[in-house]
Amino acid sequence: MTAPETNADGTTPASGGKILVLPGDHVGPEVVTEAIKVLNIIAEETGRKFELEVDLCGGCSLDKHGDSVTEEVLQKCLNVDAVFFGSAGGPEWGTAQPNPESGLLRIRDRMQIFANLRPCKFASKALLAYSPIKTEVVKGVDFMFIRENCGGAYYGKKIEEADYGCDPWEYSRPEIERVVRVAGALAMQHDPPLQVYSVDKANVLANSRVWRRIATEVFEKEFPKIQLKHQLADSLALLFITKPTAFNGVLVSDNTFGDILSDESGGLTGSLGLLPSASLAGPPGNVDSKLGRNSVGGVVGLYEPVHGSAPDISGKGLANPTGQILSLAMMLRYSFNMHREANIIEKAVERCLDTREDGGLEIRTGDLGGKAGTVEMSEAIQGEVRRLLKTT
Repeated sequence: MTAPETNADGTTPASGGKILVLPGDHVGPEVVTEAIKVLNIIAEETGRKFELEVDLCGGCSLDKHGDSVTEEVLQKCLNVDAVFFGSAGGPEWGTAQPNPESGLLRIRDRMQIFANLRPCKFASKALLAYSPIKTEVVKGVDFMFIRENCGGAYYGKKIEEADYGCDPWEYSRPEIERVVRVAGALAMQHDPPLQVYSVDKANVLANSRVWRRIATEVFEKEFPKIQLKHQLADSLALLFITKPTAFNGVLVSDNTFGDILSDESGGLTGSLGLLPSASLAGPPGNVDSKLGRNSVGGVVGLYEPVHGSAPDISGKGLANPTGQILSLAMMLRYSFNMHREANIIEKAVERCLDTREDGGLEIRTGDLGGKAGTVEMSEAIQGEVRRLLKTT
């Protein structure tokens, strides 16, 4: 899976960084294999050499080791610049703990990749028709949803009895400060800075009132050029359906609301097979912070598509590799500061999906009404990536 040891001209490739590849279960290895082919093209054309190591997480790890992720793999996650993840889970493993998905949760906790980024935008305007929302409502939607990933009700001491259950919904100042800084840093990468919305339930929950107060303090002190707006989570759920473009920019929320609302925002684009995500251990870009920085000056992160393991099409060559390939673009952008190459991947995907009338190749997998298989879709994207690397 690694790039060539020498460039075409005989020179040694520049160090690109270390990546731990965890393909996971069912369609995970299929789509990860195709995304790595795109990475190898990037390495070949740019002279960057990436060191890749492949290991197990999820049901495949349960089968071999009796655990969803081993201590050895958790340690490896701490010694790389990025983790590239496929998928975890399937009906054959059930829900008893440790289940396949628990491995990913443990990786998030061990790496402290506290900021989960999920972009909400159409990879091609040709896909507007696949949204369940009216075209005139959803056209032009373009925002980044940031979910706090390592705290809140999902973590901490849990009480589960026959007639009583409790999940403490707690947040501390450091947890809030670090995730809202990621939102501010992302917004500041644009000129002018993007609008930022902080999502909470400050009218009901004490932890949300603390969240709102601390978020306000951070932006007033560290991001004075950005006007932070506050939005109640329940009303945002409605507005995502009726006025989603009103929130173009960056949104940031806690773990629970983020889990729900980021899924809703993903549904706006009509196909989970297209959606990438990143989980970061610090703010991206040139910010005055050493938090989460890796050996090549980027941010430590884990990158994965939003879609699951899709056991119903596993092994059939039908899975859409686009979400995994777009997750690769996010990895290049945030962990390796390769913004040009990330943009090229996204443009390549767009051209492959665009209609022929718009100058595209109109190649799509079955989830988008097309006939292309996993490899055919990937090869089309690879061809466009190679062409754009040579011409742009």
